[in-house]
Amino acid sequence: MNWPLSYDEPVFRPPSEARSLILQLTVGCSWNKCTYCAMYRGKNYRVRSVDEVVAEIQAAAANAAGVQRVFLADGDALAAPMEALEPVLVEIRERLPSVTRVGIYADSRSIIEKGVEELSRLAGLGLGIVYFGPETGDRETLKAIRKGTTVARQIEACRVVRKTSLKLSAMVLLGLAGTDGAERHARATGRFLVEAAPNYAAALTVTPVPGTELFAAVEDGSFDLPDRWGMLQELAWMLEEMDGYRGLFHANHASNYLPLKLRMPRDREQALETIRAVIEEKDERRLQPEWARGL
Repeated sequence: MNWPLSYDEPVFRPPSEARSLILQLTVGCSWNKCTYCAMYRGKNYRVRSVDEVVAEIQAAAANAAGVQRVFLADGDALAAPMEALEPVLVEIRERLPSVTRVGIYADSRSIIEKGVEELSRLAGLGLGIVYFGPETGDRETLKAIRKGTTVARQIEACRVVRKTSLKLSAMVLLGLAGTDGAERHARATGRFLVEAAPNYAAALTVTPVPGTELFAAVEDGSFDLPDRWGMLQELAWMLEEMDGYRGLFHANHASNYLPLKLRMPRDREQALETIRAVIEEKDERRLQPEWARGL
């Protein structure tokens, strides 16, 4: 993009938004207390001026004809008030008529606070997909990572989105409970995804990042991170619990050791056979090498 966009770096977006025009509606994360996440450390959450964002949309209209997707950053941009979200979506619709979908990050608090009525209004203005990171369906793990919510609230948030025309993409994290809680976390998360029933689900592999509590715990030995085979075993346990899930399930993020892209339930059994065979054979040639993995 060759026109000035005002970004308070770093800026993140989901992998599926790689080709999207990113507009930073909010800066930082409205929660920003999770033990594993360094994405927005150092940023104080704020909502940018609507006039600033509108000016960027107008610049995009003059310089990026044909843009098809827009992603509204930062973390949990859905926490912005309707007075900011609505005019921005209206401007996108009017100035960028080629846009077919607008995406946004959200957490359970902002989803439940907005509710079905306000989310439906946003959908009517062009919002198309909500990216939500429940991370785990296990009560103990959720408390340990300081997510600030409950499993029941996260299920409720998913149900709220499902009552609208919006698509829901849910992300969970392998390895989040360490070796001791691995099976409990993985199986509970598989059951969570069945109940939450997102349109898309993705399993990423947790990566300890300097500056986070998780990294410090790994460094001092109080948290035992599963190795590559342990991460794959978690993925197998998760899939074993997902017999009732209907939708796309991806484990092909750069952080994952064995890239998988599944349509469930069709591909579930074959994926389990593959994972189990890789674990049994311990054939590292079938895995992503460490140098090729990333956040």
